[in-house]
Amino acid sequence: MSLYEEDTIAAIATPLGTSGVGKIRISGKNAIKIGHKLFRGIEGKRLKGVKGYTAHYGFVVDPENEKEIDEVIAILMREPHSFTGENVVEIDCHGGMVPLKKVLNIILDNGARMAEAGEFSKRAFLNGRIDLAQAESIIEVINAKTEKGLDVAVDHLKGKLSTKIGEIKDETMKMLAHLEAAIDFPEDEIENFNSDRLGERINFIKESIENLLKTSKEGKIYKEGIKTVIVGKPNVGKSSLLNTLLEEKRAIVTDIPGTTRDVIEEVINVEGLPLKIIDTAGIRKTEDMIEKIGVEKTHNSLKNSDLVIFMLDVSQGLTEEDINIYKSIKDKPLIVAVNKTDLPQKIDQAKIDEFFSDHPLLWISVKNEEGLKDLKDAIVNEVFEEEISDSGDVLITQVRHENALKRALESITRVEESYNNNMAYDFYTIDLKDVLNNLQEITGETVDEDIIDRIFSDFCIGK
Repeated sequence: MSLYEEDTIAAIATPLGTSGVGKIRISGKNAIKIGHKLFRGIEGKRLKGVKGYTAHYGFVVDPENEKEIDEVIAILMREPHSFTGENVVEIDCHGGMVPLKKVLNIILDNGARMAEAGEFSKRAFLNGRIDLAQAESIIEVINAKTEKGLDVAVDHLKGKLSTKIGEIKDETMKMLAHLEAAIDFPEDEIENFNSDRLGERINFIKESIENLLKTSKEGKIYKEGIKTVIVGKPNVGKSSLLNTLLEEKRAIVTDIPGTTRDVIEEVINVEGLPLKIIDTAGIRKTEDMIEKIGVEKTHNSLKNSDLVIFMLDVSQGLTEEDINIYKSIKDKPLIVAVNKTDLPQKIDQAKIDEFFSDHPLLWISVKNEEGLKDLKDAIVNEVFEEEISDSGDVLITQVRHENALKRALESITRVEESYNNNMAYDFYTIDLKDVLNNLQEITGETVDEDIIDRIFSDFCIGK
């Protein structure tokens, strides 16, 4: 039974704009009743008597005057076998905003209310169709920037993370139950409880949490991407590199220094890694007010960057401007790219290799597209301390999950300390309950209502 028993919601579930098809979703106790009232199928077919998971061709009409509003396909799903766990009707209209809005308004006039942001997914969670970790993965699927990021999000949506968390929760609950029984009945033999294996069981929980936490850096990278800033003095080839990596002319390229006046940000796929690559204004002293603003934006981008590609021009030699820029960025994760190797060289390669020995250094020609594969490999190697995981392991992508796991790790570490110090079982149980509570926050069993509301408020209206 739906937790929203008297409430039926509706919304446009496809992006606003003109397209071939637009979808309107209705969910709640009266969804089929409303659909039945508005839908006229061929040969008089209506919705109340049809089977679930069936699609029907016809028209949406205004029930006040029987005027046909749009030619549609109506899809019906009966509770509890729908995404929300409620009765659901989805209406595929033509994708123009006029027919979509007209059909939605008629639905709202006939008993539904406008859905709030993420309310369909929230109902799926509250009705037990998905847990909170799965609900959060819906946005990850929608916003996936690479195929690998999509794979991670789909794994979460299928419950792979929830299953892993469930395994740790089960072991924690069993251990807690055994210890509480041992406290309450100290003279009795507790079935399946062996005090000699306590250390082994504590270690299993701790290692399982630690292994999940180790994946958080990689997981967040696939979800959010790496903010990578291309810097250098004017006219070293920054915009050309951006255009080449994007395989399109996104930035203006001329021989005139200072052409780039603003930051340009795009997302590219580098070996499955989503790279938020930012072309910036060349760093130099200038009296041009607009260029000054661009240079200031460059410095701001650098402050928030995860990775810097520092470009030099082999045909100009290493200048004082280059050295000053390098001094300001040398402590950040950095790759040095010496560009224009297709031109006569004015740089002493041995000196350059020595000067930048603390960082990966590549000799490239953006114009001839030489060395760009090596540059992409260097980016991946700089981002990941180890090789990218292909093992199918669960990756932690949400900061909320990471923080809950960190708190769980602190709690199980205290349990381990109690065990090592031969403390009474009462000390174990207090911290084991904390472990369990933090793990349950991830899947939504103990999370506060305001956190749930905040999570779903980030969703789009139709989801």
